[in-house]
Amino acid sequence: MRTSEPPHSREAATTTAHASAVLIGSRAALIRGPSGSGKSRLAMALIDAAASGLIRFARLVADDRVELVASQGRLLLRPPPALAGLIEIRGVGVRRVAFEPVAVAGLVVDLEAADAERIPASSAQVTDISGIPLPRLPAAAGAEAFAAVLAMLRSEAL
Repeated sequence: MRTSEPPHSREAATTTAHASAVLIGSRAALIRGPSGSGKSRLAMALIDAAASGLIRFARLVADDRVELVASQGRLLLRPPPALAGLIEIRGVGVRRVAFEPVAVAGLVVDLEAADAERIPASSAQVTDISGIPLPRLPAAAGAEAFAAVLAMLRSEAL
């Protein structure tokens, strides 16, 4: 007699990334970059864009740290329990906002990316996290990442 394994047993171990994540529509953007690069600022800009009607829906998944779990060919993003619903706004402090407890990654935004180019090579436009290929948007230091993310959202089905 054959038994099937529970769905959670196919999940890889959880890793934590120094990043922010925002659910935009049905998929999330994982925003990576060094400290002070604007991860939280970009996350808030996306959330504000939804509040103003510029994009349909955006909600925080996690800020500062994001738990990553590869499961059934998808990368799941979750907030660490102690940070769920919290976002740091520089000059203002930590604030509580609505959040999603889990989201499927659909885009990786790398802030202050060393390989960011005006017209990136196709190989730079994909990244692999835990064996899962994801569209990647490399943004140079000082670049307007918000506008680039909006352009990508309009051209991709996130």
